Amino acid sequence: MPGWSRRRLLGAALVAATVPLVATVPPVISQARAAGEWPFRRGVNAWPWFALTREFPAPRTDYDWPPFQSQRPVPTPADLARLRASGLDFIRLPVDPGPFLAADTGPRADLMAMLGAAVEAALAADLGVIVNVQANGATHYWNPERMVSNTGAPEFARYRAFVADVAGMLKDMAPGRVALEPVNEPPRDCSSEAWPKVQAALLRAARGLAKDLPIVVTGGCGSMVRGLTALDPAPLAEFEPVLFTFHFYEPYLFSHQGAPWMREPVYRALNNVPWPASAGSLDKTLASVRARMAKETERSDEAKKAAYAETEKVLKVYFDAQPDRGFIDGYLAQVSDWADGHGIAPGRIIMGEFGALRTEARYTAAPNPDRARYIADVRQSAEAAGFPWAFWDLFDGMGMMDDKTRVLDPAMIEALGLRMPPS
Repeated sequence: MPGWSRRRLLGAALVAATVPLVATVPPVISQARAAGEWPFRRGVNAWPWFALTREFPAPRTDYDWPPFQSQRPVPTPADLARLRASGLDFIRLPVDPGPFLAADTGPRADLMAMLGAAVEAALAADLGVIVNVQANGATHYWNPERMVSNTGAPEFARYRAFVADVAGMLKDMAPGRVALEPVNEPPRDCSSEAWPKVQAALLRAARGLAKDLPIVVTGGCGSMVRGLTALDPAPLAEFEPVLFTFHFYEPYLFSHQGAPWMREPVYRALNNVPWPASAGSLDKTLASVRARMAKETERSDEAKKAAYAETEKVLKVYFDAQPDRGFIDGYLAQVSDWADGHGIAPGRIIMGEFGALRTEARYTAAPNPDRARYIADVRQSAEAAGFPWAFWDLFDGMGMMDDKTRVLDPAMIEALGLRMPPS
């Protein structure tokens, strides 16, 4: 989820991309797997368990020890048990590879042991696990561009070796209930010729140490819908068993309103964007934007004026389009069409991230009732299409569990079709 340049494509938030379909059917694997009968149906991303690092500034390329921030929220065994009791059946575990690649042999072995223990803890709670290698785009050295932009990237060889090591560690852990996702949101265009080569090289490395480990593959464009629909799955058949994934945050004007990490100037003051659009009005949302901008001190009046003009323009597109559940269904229909054209069961295609920023002490974003309606619509659309899903996120501003009290958000539990577990 964390920032990729795809967020610059505001217009794409309201335009459904289409691509030609090629009727290529992958070779038959086991009947259960081909039918989409996998143990990953309803999940949540467990960020920042292996994220939020303590890297030293440039020119150093290493990390302090321990490399992860001590104050970050980490799920306890009791938290994991409550997630399972709510009706979730897996976690997607994002892992920043930077600390592993920068570490010497001893500390790296310790980090691998920590990762293995986290997987075992989830399994002990009867949760499946998808381990996702998720490079941090905000890190000055160990970032996606240096590791997975192409097979000649400066640190691609070390990244590939790490993927193989993780695959080797996971291969004998609860076979069938653990999977590996080698890359998060590839930083390449949908039509990139580099991304298929990067992915194939990583899959080949993983298969060298883990013949039967399920591997999650994706398209370019930061794993957007149109990245998956541009993907030719035929060359990936040699790496079976494989699952496919895409991420869904459309329309970004709703899901990422108020997000301070977004590069585009419209998002910082954007708030009170309703879901569905018919639940509010352009005038009310613009009034909320003006009020928010009036409190800003970081930007000049000239910069705020330019940002407001752009905000007014994109919000007019939003309200003219009137996005609702039908808008989501239309997007996901592209994935269904791609799957049908390639003979891929929908149960093999995981919506690996979806969510929206909430309004709370740290963020002014979507009204929380609107957020709940959006989450419910996306979840229901995915389930209607037969796609498993993983909500973003367990903690932080897009989370379903309070970082400190560990109380689950009843509105998110309901929106996700789950049940509140005993406290």
